Amino acid sequence: MRDPALEALLARRGTVKQIAAGLGISTAAVSQWKRIPEDRVAEIATLLNLPPESLRPDLAPAPPSYQPQGAPRMVARPVLRRRRRTKIIATLGPASSSAEMIERLHRAGADIFRLNFSHGSHEDHAARIATIRAVEAKVGRPIGILADVQGPKLRVGRFQAGRVQLQTGQSFRLDLNPTPGDARRVNLPHPEIIAAAQIGTSLLLDDGKLRLRVTHKRPDHLETQVVVGGPLSDRKGVNVPDVVLPIPALTEKDRADLAFVLDKGIEYIGLSFVQRPEDVAEAKEIAAGRAWIMVKLEKPQALENLDEIMALTDCVMVARGDLGVELPPEEVPLAQKRIVRAARALGKPVVVATQMLESMITAPSPTRAEVSDVGTAVFDGADAVMLSAETAAGQYPYEAVNMMDRIVARVEQDPDWRRLTDAARPGPEHSSAGAIATAARQVAETIEAEVIATFSSTGSTTLRVARERPHCPILGLTTSAGVARRMALIWGVHPLEVNEIHSMTEMVARATRAAQHEGFAKSGDEVVVTAGVPFGTPGTTNALRVAVVK
Repeated sequence: MRDPALEALLARRGTVKQIAAGLGISTAAVSQWKRIPEDRVAEIATLLNLPPESLRPDLAPAPPSYQPQGAPRMVARPVLRRRRRTKIIATLGPASSSAEMIERLHRAGADIFRLNFSHGSHEDHAARIATIRAVEAKVGRPIGILADVQGPKLRVGRFQAGRVQLQTGQSFRLDLNPTPGDARRVNLPHPEIIAAAQIGTSLLLDDGKLRLRVTHKRPDHLETQVVVGGPLSDRKGVNVPDVVLPIPALTEKDRADLAFVLDKGIEYIGLSFVQRPEDVAEAKEIAAGRAWIMVKLEKPQALENLDEIMALTDCVMVARGDLGVELPPEEVPLAQKRIVRAARALGKPVVVATQMLESMITAPSPTRAEVSDVGTAVFDGADAVMLSAETAAGQYPYEAVNMMDRIVARVEQDPDWRRLTDAARPGPEHSSAGAIATAARQVAETIEAEVIATFSSTGSTTLRVARERPHCPILGLTTSAGVARRMALIWGVHPLEVNEIHSMTEMVARATRAAQHEGFAKSGDEVVVTAGVPFGTPGTTNALRVAVVK
């Protein structure tokens, strides 16, 4: 017998078709439902502009007694719970700046929203931050924000006619003369490139579409030979993969952007074009703990300094766009796997980004190769996968997030994914905190616990447990709203803000109540609880308990 709420819903003309189209499934599949699946409630509610409790009244929870003051977002609302471990980052832009679209993207699967500071004004970004926070309050789930600063963009100058055609084999000069260029020369307003280049140095123009080789060098210009020709227009980018350029990762624009956005309470800073560990140290000094630094690995020089950079950063991104320009294409998948392995070994979140579902900028469905690419990132063990232009400027932002969510969830259901995840697990950290995290995972697997609950003031305990890639979900409990939002990026973590706790007894009670309220456990189920004692002391993961939900 069909659920009365679903029966009434499907009786409305066109509703079956609307639901099927929105979820990317057949109308026959919808028609066979006896009730709306629990993991589809939030998505369908958004699709039909209906309150979730009207679709599944049985899922509406009672208000939890442990809810912090001033945080009504967690009270008396159906819990929005992901059915996957790997997180999704969606970039906001002209196609996705409205409150309605941001909420749809979040409900469809976006855990983190990225703001690209290469585009838009401070006023634009301030409005998006305010909208995200309003959506967060409405849905009752922490949402992280990534502010991605532009970094040093190297570009050629302008041409008299706006563009020229460079022929393979011809000579072409790059100089400091600001006069508009022609087919024989153009301004290169970056003396540091001229100073660092050597005879034989390669220069890549327009995202690698054109390649030049330096044949002569003078203090004010470079003579080059066109190795790969083609059209070149005003202000196209320049990449110099062969040399370390003496330029900082942060420009004056970046510093102004950081000063603006750090005061807004965002969770992550995306640091572009990092070459040296010093670049990371500078950004961390500016952030001063107000945000986690996410290094974007997109320069060959960064890979040469990978260990030193990884030791300093909070999290990393495999930025395959510029990395794919400066590295031979066949090297990119190897670099991706190397970076993911290094991040996993250190227990630091790692994001795989760029061109993941790029065809969905203009098409409602991805290519099979793109689907496989997303699946590969999940199999590799990435904490998150990211959408860029697909959601920022594409025609199908909701469909792109929905598709990413479906791909990730399906891959994680495959037995080989679990087997490979377990096989790639790094050895335990040689510390008491690392031992506790390893023990938490082992105990949870042995007793088949429904969830591991972590208490952390900084997120460090939760990160250690996530490093173990446990079979059960991780409930990340913290007293800090900012830390809860940071946890939204971490693999397998369902973050939740709670009141302060003062004893182990109180900790266990809150963990079991939270596990029950958030839909991870029911009466009689076992929960593994880990934390640092004394409470509120950063970096002390030293307590482990097993509790039964009453």
